[in-house]
Amino acid sequence: MARKKKEVEGPTGQEWLTTYSDMVTLMLCFFVIMFNPDESTSSQMEQIAASMNALGLGMMAGGNTLSAGRNADLGNTVMSLPSMERGRSLGTALRKAVSIFSPEIKSQKIRVTQDERGLVITLASDAFFNPASARINIEQTRDILLRLGTLLVSDDIRDKNGKLRPIRIEGHTDDETTDPYGPWESNWELSTARSINVLRYLSDIGVEEKRFQVAGFADTKPIADNSTPEGRAYNRRVDIIILDDGHL
Repeated sequence: MARKKKEVEGPTGQEWLTTYSDMVTLMLCFFVIMFNPDESTSSQMEQIAASMNALGLGMMAGGNTLSAGRNADLGNTVMSLPSMERGRSLGTALRKAVSIFSPEIKSQKIRVTQDERGLVITLASDAFFNPASARINIEQTRDILLRLGTLLVSDDIRDKNGKLRPIRIEGHTDDETTDPYGPWESNWELSTARSINVLRYLSDIGVEEKRFQVAGFADTKPIADNSTPEGRAYNRRVDIIILDDGHL
């Protein structure tokens, strides 16, 4: 009887997954660093490049060096772009604001966002004011406003010249009309009065008054549908905007 040949163990066909997973991890790290370039260093970039080369993923011809090229001598670098400069400084302020107001963000008393105007810290009006009133509920919100004032005078919001950035306070309401027998003839007066009272409080605790701009928009800039109670609650707000260089 013929002997059965012993099977020789060979590749299972799955070995490529290890290299592929390493490549995906490296690419993820690469794009995370590129997303926030102010925190990446040249040594980190060199380590990533070396790792990619080890996997056979080196850059194509023309991109194999991390040294400055001829255009860099003329000041033509990505990091010199104005938008990149703003992104770095406001990015730091954004992270600090999210950290400072973490409890209020979870309870939806505050929202922290960033748009073309700059860093936007949104105070939910229902948490800071009584209905149809411009008086701040200091008893419930004093600690929050003190932390806000600390952020507004911190080095994290200085511009590239070292100056503290200007601040705009914008008041907003829902589309329901005010009480004709109340103190506010319309939502224009109510939204503006709320902005002014926030300015006064922040000024009283040490934020320089001349840095402020104030506006009241009534119900003209909703961020949610006014047909629902939830939407109207979102629209009743005061935005504290740390302005970027393009919106002074």
